[in-house]
Amino acid sequence: MSVAKITEITATSKKSFDAAVQNGIKRASKTLKNITSAWIADQSVSVKNGKIVRYEVRMKITFILK
Repeated sequence: MSVAKITEITATSKKSFDAAVQNGIKRASKTLKNITSAWIADQSVSVKNGKIVRYEVRMKITFILK
């Protein structure tokens, strides 16, 4: 029997939402082992002078406990 845990993180990128997700998974993988999935709970952008300057995602990471 496996036990899973979910933690919520926020990640950003100057390039895209996809890059923000990749950054978040990469960073989470440094401290969380056995990551099995990520659910994107929310997305937003920061705008300056009419241009997007930052993409942000809030995601829930699922990982299996040993």
